[in-house]
Amino acid sequence: MTLATDAVFDLKGLKCPLPVLRSRKKLSAMLSGEDLVVETTDPLAVIDIPHMCREDGHILLETIKTEDGHRFYIRRG
Repeated sequence: MTLATDAVFDLKGLKCPLPVLRSRKKLSAMLSGEDLVVETTDPLAVIDIPHMCREDGHILLETIKTEDGHRFYIRRG
């Protein structure tokens, strides 16, 4: 799946809860309908990022396992 994105947010090397906190802050500054790619190496992000999306009304378009972590495609709700 190839998705157009408005921003790529590199959060590699950060541990829980920083990827969620920083993603939430970044998304709050975006317009509804804009897309954000979040890249992480924290193994807990695969649980935390989808949970944040559900709580905050964002759409998790796709999660991809990468060589060193995960890439999340999120549409701002």
